[in-house]
Amino acid sequence: MAIVLGPNRYGKAETRVVRVSRDGAVHHLKDLNVSIALSGDMEDVHLTGDNAAVLTTDAQKNTVFAFARKHGIGEIEDFALLLARHFVDAQPTIHHARVEIDEYGWDRVIVPGDARRHSFVRAGTEVRTTLVHSDGTGGQETVVSGLKNLVVLNSTGSEFHGFVQDEYTTLPPTDDRVLATEVTARWRHRDTAADWAASFAEARRCLLEAFAGTHSRSLQQTLYAMGRRALTQCPELCEVRMAMPNKHHFDVDLAPFGLDNPGEVFYAADRPYGLIEGTVTTDDAPDAPSAWT
Repeated sequence: MAIVLGPNRYGKAETRVVRVSRDGAVHHLKDLNVSIALSGDMEDVHLTGDNAAVLTTDAQKNTVFAFARKHGIGEIEDFALLLARHFVDAQPTIHHARVEIDEYGWDRVIVPGDARRHSFVRAGTEVRTTLVHSDGTGGQETVVSGLKNLVVLNSTGSEFHGFVQDEYTTLPPTDDRVLATEVTARWRHRDTAADWAASFAEARRCLLEAFAGTHSRSLQQTLYAMGRRALTQCPELCEVRMAMPNKHHFDVDLAPFGLDNPGEVFYAADRPYGLIEGTVTTDDAPDAPSAWT
């Protein structure tokens, strides 16, 4: 039996970089969490401890900061592509770069009568994301955009019945329930040339409108409707992957207190929860085996 080295990669995870762009009294803020993973001719560092092929993870971190200063930070997809191409193009031992970025939103605080624009407040829990893979300039590349921690709720318009009943089933069927979830959605672009901001805004709008507009008989049905809407309305996309936990809301029994409860008071349970995951694709989606891994 032979022992061989399998697929491997290394990098610097979760470099937090905040870029303040100063335009007189008006400031603009970008707040990112950048993770890098590199692969290529790295066998020797594993097999013999020879580090000659290794670009240090400290250098990767420093590159993030330096590029934030030299190039600025616009759309996170562009910044991720810039970093990924740099690592592959600049180092002969690096053949593939994976750059994942989370962007934290900040809203401007406006004070009436004050011309200064340098105060901000975090824009809730939602996080914009991107995942870029690159074999370098002119090589194979994929861009996946998305979001996570998007919490949504329908207070009616959701049913759940007709499911399998076995000896352990206690959940009663219902034709009216609260449907709540925390959406993680990622969508793959057909190529690396897109209006990233406009595409993100449109995809997000489609997800929300499909969630609100679908009379749901299951969270799985809602997930598919959301992915289908995004692919139908955004021709630059070819694949959507989603994870949606069912944030259960149970009716509280108020009878012991002499009160009825006509679907008005609920207990929001945080765990355990059902987790629904699914992928929706177009039938002509180009093959991209490395886009997600």
